[in-house]
Amino acid sequence: MEKTLLQNGDLLFMSDESDFSKAIIETTEDYSHVGIYFDGMIYHATRKRGVAKQKLEDYLSEGKLEVFIYRYPVIDAKSIKEQAERYLGAEYNHSFYPDNEKFYCSQYIAQILPIFDTIPMKFGDGENEISDYWKKYYEELGLPVPLNLPGTNPSQLAKSEKLKFIGKLTTRL
Repeated sequence: MEKTLLQNGDLLFMSDESDFSKAIIETTEDYSHVGIYFDGMIYHATRKRGVAKQKLEDYLSEGKLEVFIYRYPVIDAKSIKEQAERYLGAEYNHSFYPDNEKFYCSQYIAQILPIFDTIPMKFGDGENEISDYWKKYYEELGLPVPLNLPGTNPSQLAKSEKLKFIGKLTTRL
């Protein structure tokens, strides 16, 4: 898949080799991150930058990523880009708690492209309702794990029947 096949408004789903990414995938299946593409840029919520836009090439150069492209066929890309721009600079939602004016990646996408339902958040690893990773993560935040609170995750968004899978983006742009 070549970069030139990307269209404004395409959703980019991916994961990496970080412990954070692995913990998300262990709980949610396929993807640990999602962003949206506009004019050579990825708009997304990241732990380091909060809600930001950056050149797609720069983002991809930060690590080996498999990037999967999904498209909402009836998107009004101009309107959604305006929404995406509106939240630039917002803080990252490290707690994943809803309604705190901060955003994690899929929460940001669901905010600007309101076609997705929320689901009860899960933090298990197949054996435990809350994995050791998430227990430690929330201990360090000083918060209870938001188990079963309404939320989203990248894999859940990708499974939406409203999206069409387009293909895999080569990371060598």
